[in-house]
Formats: sequence, structure tokens, C-alpha cells
Amino acid sequence: MSSGGAEDDIPQAERKTVTDFCYLLDKSKQLFNGLRDLPQYGQKQWQSYFGRTFDVYTKLWKFQQQHRQVLDNRYGLKRWQIGEIASKIGQLYYHYYLRTSETSYLNEAFSFYSAIRQRSYYSQVNKEDRSLSCPRWVNSEPAVIPCDAVGSDIAHELSKGLKSQLLYLTPMPVLMPELVVKKLRYYARFIVVCLLLNKMDVVKDLVKELSDEIEDYTHRFNTEDQVEWNLVLQEVAAFIEADPVMVLNDDNTIVITSNRLSETGAPLLEQGMIVGQLALADALIIGNCNNQVKFSELTIDMFRMLQALEREPMNLASQMNKPGMQELPANSVLLIYLSATGVFPSGRSDSEGPYDFGGVLTNSNRDIINGDAIHKRNQSYKEMHCLHPGDLYPFTRKPLFIIVDSSNSVAYKNFTNLFGQPLVCLLSPTAYPKALQDQSQRGSLFTIFLNNPLMAFLFVSGLSSMRRGLWEKCQDYLRKINRDIAQLLTHSRSIDQSFLQFFGDEFLRLLLTRFIFCSATMRMHKIFRQETRNYPESYPQLPRDETVENPHLQKHILELASILDVRNVFLENTLDDY
Repeated sequence: MSSGGAEDDIPQAERKTVTDFCYLLDKSKQLFNGLRDLPQYGQKQWQSYFGRTFDVYTKLWKFQQQHRQVLDNRYGLKRWQIGEIASKIGQLYYHYYLRTSETSYLNEAFSFYSAIRQRSYYSQVNKEDRSLSCPRWVNSEPAVIPCDAVGSDIAHELSKGLKSQLLYLTPMPVLMPELVVKKLRYYARFIVVCLLLNKMDVVKDLVKELSDEIEDYTHRFNTEDQVEWNLVLQEVAAFIEADPVMVLNDDNTIVITSNRLSETGAPLLEQGMIVGQLALADALIIGNCNNQVKFSELTIDMFRMLQALEREPMNLASQMNKPGMQELPANSVLLIYLSATGVFPSGRSDSEGPYDFGGVLTNSNRDIINGDAIHKRNQSYKEMHCLHPGDLYPFTRKPLFIIVDSSNSVAYKNFTNLFGQPLVCLLSPTAYPKALQDQSQRGSLFTIFLNNPLMAFLFVSGLSSMRRGLWEKCQDYLRKINRDIAQLLTHSRSIDQSFLQFFGDEFLRLLLTRFIFCSATMRMHKIFRQETRNYPESYPQLPRDETVENPHLQKHILELASILDVRNVFLENTLDDY
């Protein structure tokens, strides 16, 4: 449009349509940008703010659908701009998932990201002119107000029918590289969602498309971020290949297995089992492993533990309106998972307090030797870049469940239960047999046992692939083992009551049974018997003869090994060797 008689050519209804769209677009951007200011953790403020943001984006999305022709003609709406709106909605669903661990929101994010791809919203980005047209409100005077700044005040003035304002399409420079980067970031976000949903076939297609886009982008613009984008591709490829065992169909295609909690996942509580009523309410998943495979902000250990603490996606209905908790209720549990490089004190201390045994590394820019952080400061001071057991003491005022996967996990054996609340620490081996050490970049074996115990069992047995039918047979047998472990634990006469207090929650129940299976397997495995530090430990200690060294459980493990024809890697008469 141009000046002159243009005003008479624009019906008032179309003017209002563009004005309303600009207002919704501006409001949505304001709310979306405000998400960055919300605290990363806690549930007091974020839910209502997310709700308002969702509402505005929903209105914006429906509005552009209903008025597409007017917006095309009068606003000059581009397809990539529609894609940007859809991408923002996908990001909202993804971040809502991060806050709630409700996997249904991942499916919603996938739907919007998938629609962008199917409808080719970004397909013309590489062909756009370097200077794109974007509508602006201009007065008959020189003053110019960009559409991004249109708010309620301007909309109110327009609604009064001021005749001195005209709608123009005037050049607003949007650099081509910036648009292409939007497209590349969309691909990266889509890949993260697909990884979390275990849609590996889609991931592989997206990686190929992203590789082509990066090649075209760096060739056309000679940018300095080529190395960074190529690193993204390398990280995704390493993430896809991180699992040590492949499950194969008869046609040799890979079976994608899910490790989220399903209805038949955790062993059921049987009649007569006396357990507590505690429920897992929040989890902190912390990863800082040196040189471990990662993508986005997730190391492979974090990714696996995240899935172990989630359910399979369910119906999304009414999920958005769940009231947020202000703080942990009386019967709730906080879980803290630490997967990080070990920090060791440089010398012996006269005292043996919760800050005298080291802990795990909190800063990646430290001196690392053989995967361990070395404390080089004056021995009279404690390492400041270390999460010591004592740092977790304030959290023990409420029921606390801790998992530590580190070369210095045993530092967390030195707990004192100051407040008498249920407290359990599951601790990884501090070292692994040499034959397994070169696999550390693909994730810790201990965490694999907690996430996918059968895959871990196959790996330590020297198997790298398995047919689907045998896999399912072994999974059925493993469920039987878990049921028997649950009986062993709840029938024990000497077990610490903290374990039973946590056993009522199905996530924690599954983690405890998998931990016992892991410990029993390693104690029976020939190459793990070389050193005691190759075994997991716990605080409080489990009664070994009733759990991890129980003859009934050992018999089950040997039977599972027989099904897989790997019985030769396990000891037959382990009790005689102690």
C-alpha cells in the first residue's frame, strides 16, 4: 500500500484485523520473553504466568488461521512468521514439560514442531530477500511506530477511528543469516524433543536435513559459527549411538525401547507388605561429568535418569489446570541425583566431618586427572567447587532420597541423619573393571542399571545386540526378579526403616529394586570381583545376606544368564568366596 487514496481502499474491518493481530503478536512476545525472568526452580510463580502465555499464543494461532487472507494481503504475513509462532508454542510445551515431567506435553511440542516441517513453513527462508517487508504504523507526521510496539494504548486510539493514520508496508531490515539461524535452532529444538520421545527414526531424518541446512548456511554466509553448528551434529550422533546394546527385529531394524514407567513397570505391593506412604514430589537432576556424551543441556546420564523418573505419556486433558504446590507437603520426597566428576581431598584431615571426604565437582573448569578433580588449594581450606555431603544437610529436614554416580560416591556414606527423617543414599561403584572403563563417555554403567537394567546386564555379559523375541522373554523374567526383590526387602527383619518408608512410591520402589539387582549382579560377575570398590554401596547399609547376596536372588541371576547363554561370566558359588 501507499499514501494518497490508500485509506479509502482499506475496509475498516481489515484495518482492525491487522491491528488486533499486531497487538496479539506484541503481547505474545512480551510474555514469552518474560519467561526468562522466572526462577528456574520452584512452583510458586511460574504456572499462572505460563497459563497466561499459553492463552495469548492460542488466541494468536487461531487468529492467524481465521484471518490468513487479510493478513497475507494487508500485513504481508510470511510463512516463516507462521512457523515462528508455531515454534514458540512448541517451546512453551517443552518448557512446561521441563517444569512438570508430564511427558504428554512433549507430545504436544512434537505436534507443533512436526507441523512446521510438514507444512514447510521455513522452506523459503533461504530464498527471502535480504531486506524483508514488515508492516509499520506510520502517522501522517514523520513519527514511526513499529508493529512490534503496538500495544493496548495504540489499539485504543485506533478504535476511536482516527483518520490521520494510514497502514503502510515499509521496508524493515531483517538480515537473512538471522532468519536461517532461526531455522537451524528450530531443528535443534525439534531434535531434543524427538530424543526425549525416543523417536530415533525422526531424529536421523532431522539430523540429515540439519546437516544440509548447515552446509548451505555456512557456504552462503561464510559465518564464524560453523564449528558450533557442526558440534551440534556430532553431539546428536554420539547421543544416538550411546546405548551399548541394540535390540533388533527379524529384519535387523533397531527396536526403540522406552524406559519410562509403565503400568507394569514397578513391582506391585502385595498383601502383607508394610511400607510407608511417602510419595516422590520433586527431583533435582544434576550432571557434570567430564567428557561425557551430551546434547543441549543434558548429559547422557541425566537423560537416562530423567526417563527413569517419568511415566509414559498419558491424556493431556486437565493437566494444565493442576494446582501447583507451594512447598513439599508432609508426606512428599525430594530426590537428588548427582552424576559428576569426583573431588578428593588432597590429604588426611584430623576430623572426619561431612566436609572432610570431598564430594562431586560443581565447576567444569578444574584440574582433571583420570576423570577425577584434584584439590590443589591450601589443605586448611575446603574445596569451594565441590558439593560436599554437608551441603545437603539442610535438605534432610524432609524425607530425602539421594543417588550419587561418581568416582567419589563413597563420600556420601558419611551422613549423619540429624533430623530423624527418612534418608537413603544409593551410591555407584567408585571404579569399574578395566575392560569397561573405555565406555565411560557413553554414560555410567550404574545409571544404565537404574534406567534399563536388562541392557546393563547384557552389556556386562559381553553382548552388543539381541533379537526382539529374546529381549521380551528376558524382560518378563526380570519383572519376576523385581517382584522377588520386593519381597526380600519388605520381609527383611534387619533392614533400616528408611528403605521401607520410600518403598510405597512406585518410582522409588523401582529404583530400589534395580539398585539391588545391580549390586547383586556385580557381586556375582567375575571381573567385578577383583576389587570391592567395583560394587555399589548405600546409606544406610543394606543387610547383604537378605538382599544383594541372597541365595534366592543369586539363583535368579544365574537363570537369567543361562537364558542368554552367558552363565560362564558369573560365579556359581559366590557365598563360598566371601
